[in-house]
Amino acid sequence: MEKKNNTLMTEGSIWRKMVYFAIPLILGNLFQQLYNTVDSIIVGNFIGSEALAAVGASSSIINLLIGFCIGASAGAGVVISQFFGAQDKEGVRKAVHTTEAIAMGAGVILTIAGIILTPWILRMMGTPADVFDQAAQYLQVYFGGIVFSVIYNMSAGILNAVGNSKRSLVYLMIAAVSNIFLDLLFVVVFRMGIVGAALATDISQLLSCIFILRFLMKTDRIYQVRLRDIRLYDHLFSRIVKIGLPTGIQNIVISFSNVIVQSSVNSFGAVAMAGFAAYIKIDGFNILPVLSIGMAATTFAGQNVGAGKYDRVKRGMYVSVGMGVAYTIVTGILLLLFAPQVIRVFSSEQDVVACGVYIMKFFCPFYWMLGILQVLAGTIRGTGKTLQTMLVFLFSLCIFRVAWIGICLSISHEMFWLMAAYPASWLAGAIMILLYAWKGKWMPADYYRERIQERNQE
Repeated sequence: MEKKNNTLMTEGSIWRKMVYFAIPLILGNLFQQLYNTVDSIIVGNFIGSEALAAVGASSSIINLLIGFCIGASAGAGVVISQFFGAQDKEGVRKAVHTTEAIAMGAGVILTIAGIILTPWILRMMGTPADVFDQAAQYLQVYFGGIVFSVIYNMSAGILNAVGNSKRSLVYLMIAAVSNIFLDLLFVVVFRMGIVGAALATDISQLLSCIFILRFLMKTDRIYQVRLRDIRLYDHLFSRIVKIGLPTGIQNIVISFSNVIVQSSVNSFGAVAMAGFAAYIKIDGFNILPVLSIGMAATTFAGQNVGAGKYDRVKRGMYVSVGMGVAYTIVTGILLLLFAPQVIRVFSSEQDVVACGVYIMKFFCPFYWMLGILQVLAGTIRGTGKTLQTMLVFLFSLCIFRVAWIGICLSISHEMFWLMAAYPASWLAGAIMILLYAWKGKWMPADYYRERIQERNQE
């Protein structure tokens, strides 16, 4: 087994363990975000604003179709982390191979579905005619390699569950650098246009997939992958699905709400689409550390639940929320201070820059609310209570947001009301998750039995 001070989060200083685990996770997620961001920068500067708008229109669809798989990996991560915290080697082995089986099956399905359904989905979104063809080309080539992305992310979820967040970081750095090189080669040198940008992403994802599978197959740790053992172990498959399905549905529904937002943005024309696409890339960079802290909180909670250290779960929750809120306040201020410069990275067109800066004013001052929502949900998810967190996200980031957009835009078709849906939905979600963390019974039953025994002994 790996050194405890590297992977096991059931002992030692809580904040040090969280930081030690979260930093590689944050950096890894940031490098992963580079895939589409580099595409956007190079496409926006070397092809044009219409191509940039096409990449932006594609992002919500990509997130929609891979959301379910991310949910499955979350379910797998909770199960693996709890086995790992309890030092159950056989449980870890079976959960790891079930996870890989899910990844391979889901990856193939998403590849086929993505290629076939892309034109239909773009039409349903009301994608403008001047953007449609390029968006379809980008998406279909992208989905040709989505299986590699799914396998990589599920495999990285295995490493994260056992506390090894540094290994996947290395592979993502290699893939991100290769993506930059290939983007420049295909788009700038070979002039392959938007197809070249998507192909560069596919090849980079293939590289990260190969590297992580090679490591998992060659390691001598308890999470080693053997090809002959990859199958769906019935009891673990159902357990992973039970935990992961709510998160998968949550991700799909939230991504669907983002598709509705994108459709609404499309109604304001190509300039608004380009400005929104530019800042959404920055938004992705900014919230990924928050999501990473939430993922760290999930792993921390999962391992300590497996070890029966329930008070440590609670203490970890307070530490992680503090980290998330502090980060979002600082980055929100910095982004506002340098708003024009940030948007100009993606486009030099003044109308696009002005639109992007306007959108930033609805996001940056309110990120702290999203920090509370995501990190608290991460801790609760690590205890296995994914249905409850799904309901919070489903209502706040989907039902509430979509209802807000539908009602407000029907009354006044203005960008103000569309963008205001973001902070309003974050506030609703933060209030709901705080109330559940305070009043709800989300800890394992043993925790409450111990509290009752302690009160009876007093």
